[in-house]
Amino acid sequence: DNEGNSVRIVDFCPRYTLYGRNYAPVCICRRIIPSGLPRVVVRFRPRAEYGAHAMNLFRGNAHITASWPGSTPMRLTMDLGVSFVLEEIAFTLEEEKSFILALDEPLEKPASIVFAEHIDKTGIYWASFARKINIPFEWQDEVIRSSITLKLCSYEESGAILAAMTTSIPEHAVKENEVGRTWDYRFCWLRDSYFTIRALNSLGVTKTMTNYIKFIVNILAEEGSGDVQPLYGLMYEKDCTEKLLTSLPGYRGMGPVRVGNQAYQQQQNDVYGAVVLSLCQLFFDRRLDDRNHDALYASLEHLGNLAFEKYSQPDAGLWELRTIAHVHTFSAVMCWAACDRLGKIANHLKRTERAEHWNQRAGVIREYVLNKAYNESLGAFVSTVDDDGTDLDASVLLMAELGIIDPMDERFVSTVEVIGKKLMRKGEKYKFLLRYANCDDFGFPETA
Repeated sequence: DNEGNSVRIVDFCPRYTLYGRNYAPVCICRRIIPSGLPRVVVRFRPRAEYGAHAMNLFRGNAHITASWPGSTPMRLTMDLGVSFVLEEIAFTLEEEKSFILALDEPLEKPASIVFAEHIDKTGIYWASFARKINIPFEWQDEVIRSSITLKLCSYEESGAILAAMTTSIPEHAVKENEVGRTWDYRFCWLRDSYFTIRALNSLGVTKTMTNYIKFIVNILAEEGSGDVQPLYGLMYEKDCTEKLLTSLPGYRGMGPVRVGNQAYQQQQNDVYGAVVLSLCQLFFDRRLDDRNHDALYASLEHLGNLAFEKYSQPDAGLWELRTIAHVHTFSAVMCWAACDRLGKIANHLKRTERAEHWNQRAGVIREYVLNKAYNESLGAFVSTVDDDGTDLDASVLLMAELGIIDPMDERFVSTVEVIGKKLMRKGEKYKFLLRYANCDDFGFPETA
């Protein structure tokens, strides 16, 4: 305030080892710490069903219970007088106050002690986690923070890893009458699996990696001889129907707020390669369980057959275009990766005939991509191969890493240079690279 009084807020979710297993209760701990004598108001206004209903509040001795039909009752326990919160009365904050929001169960100790115990044990847990990961000498803060974020996105019951824990955060500031690019990312995209497993492996977080691999294997078992979706729920849910909410205005009023993601219904042909690339680890990594190779290989061959069938067919692409379909270069490259890795797995398993079969198919797709996706006049591999297109796409920068082309091939070198010139933008502080610059379902992209 104008007199220099201030408040510092510390909040976290507890997570530590208890009785030999991970303990991560449904709980948010918060402490408000004064500097000087600030005047504050503490408000507790929980809402149910994505903000549609104000929950009913019931007063206790040192807590408030919040409930709504069909919702899990919650309890806010505090070392502040309950009336100050229920009636939202302003007061002078002279000392620290602690708040524990959890399931509607009584705490055995005062809120301040519970807060202190939780934060100490949680700090020890994450410090131990950070000490165990493999990190480079440079960029340690960034790598540690990214590793913790990736770990927090994992769902231990099934092994799934969320794309993000948020929904409907706009990609950029929304203009008046503009429909925002506000997506629900609280799902597991199979496309992410290859990159996620590679990251976890390089960090040495093998348990989380193994559980994630098991999640993908379970998806394949569930789908059997059918096709796979681009994304699934945390417990293998197939129905991820997208709905627009009217009960929430969105971040700074920039809606719409979405629950679910329509992309689960799309045809995205790159997913076959992503899954095969991910599960290659099971055949070559001696640290992992090597049983049931025959059954798993049969499932991957099914994906390989789908990849070879669809590599030259239109799809929504990895950017999940909603009303536009093309034969996307990246999708074709990933179909090649599925066949190429199946050949390598077959060779490892000493199945010579199958190795030759998949190597031949990989060769067909590779020739198709290298001949049709390169635009001579532009000097670059382009986004699509079915329309003599000139649109650029940053995803083709993965071609060399995936192995379909030598990184020193002049066509790839030229592609890197062209994309750097055409898709690079200068922000207020930093340069950034657009994924693509052409118009999509929502206009022209403005951010990376």
